[in-house]
Amino acid sequence: YYVAQAKGYYKAEGLDVTIKAGGPDISPVQVIAGKGADVVVNWMPDALAAREAGVPLVNIAQVFNRSGMMLTCKKASGVSSPKDLKGKTLGVWFGGNEYPFLNWMAKLGYKPDTDIKIMKQGFNVDPLLQNQAACISTMIYNEYWQVIDAGVKESDLVTFFYEDQGVASLEDGLYVLESNLKDPAFVKRMAKFLKATFKGWNEAVKDPAGAAKIVVAADMSGSATEKVQKRQMENVAKLITTANSPKMGYLEPAAYERTVKVLLSSGSAPVIKKDPGKDGYTHAVWEAAK
Repeated sequence: YYVAQAKGYYKAEGLDVTIKAGGPDISPVQVIAGKGADVVVNWMPDALAAREAGVPLVNIAQVFNRSGMMLTCKKASGVSSPKDLKGKTLGVWFGGNEYPFLNWMAKLGYKPDTDIKIMKQGFNVDPLLQNQAACISTMIYNEYWQVIDAGVKESDLVTFFYEDQGVASLEDGLYVLESNLKDPAFVKRMAKFLKATFKGWNEAVKDPAGAAKIVVAADMSGSATEKVQKRQMENVAKLITTANSPKMGYLEPAAYERTVKVLLSSGSAPVIKKDPGKDGYTHAVWEAAK
C-alpha cells in the first residue's frame, strides 16, 4: 500500500488514498463499522466472525494466498515432529488466532490440558527464550526473526507451518461493507484501488529493499529500520505466491472454504456457528480491476 502510494499508482488511477496505521490494539472491524475507512486489511477469521455478529464484511481481494503462521519449537525441548508435542507446554495466541492451532491438535487427537498444556502467549517470544514453553506461535515475517535476533540459531529450531498441516486460515485480505457494493461508483473506485494496490505489491515483492525504504520513510513512530523491514518484506513475499501473475489478489474459493471449515470445527468454541456460504466474498471487484 505504501509502495503504491509512494510510486503514485493511486494518483494515476485518480484516487486520493489515506493509509491509516493498524496494529494489535486496533480493530479493523470497528474502524470500518464506524465509517473510519472504506476498505480494511483483515484476517478472514476476524472478518467472518464480524459478519456473523452483524458487521457484514465482504472479501474483495486476498493479498496473502498463504498463511505465515507457524509453531516454532526448540529442538532441545525434544520436539522434532508433531507427535513430540504431546505433554509439552505450547505458547498460543488467542483473540481468534488460536483456532488453526486447536484444529490441528484435534487432527492429531491431542486434547488441551490432558495431552498438551496451552500457555496464553502475548505478542512476544519470551516464553521460548526463557524455556517456559517448548514451542510458541510466530509469524514467518516477524516473531520468528525476533527469536533469531535474540541469539537462537536457526539450526536449533524446528518449525511447523499451519499451511503444511492443512489447518491454515487466510490472513491479509481486503474487506468492505456489503452495503457499499450495491453502489456501482463505489465498486468502480474499489476496482481502481485494487489495480493500483496489486501494482504496489508486485513491486514490493520484486524489490524488498526499495519497499523497505518507502515503509521506513512513511513510519511516523520512527521505530522501523530498513534491515528489519527488508527482511519482513522478503518473508511476506513467500506468502504472496500469486504476485506478478494474473492471479494476484484472487481469492481461491477452495482456500475460503478450507478457512470456513477450520473456523466451524474449532472444538467447543467455534469462531463462527454457521457457514456464511458465498456471501463472505465477491470476485466482482477483482474482475473489474483487470
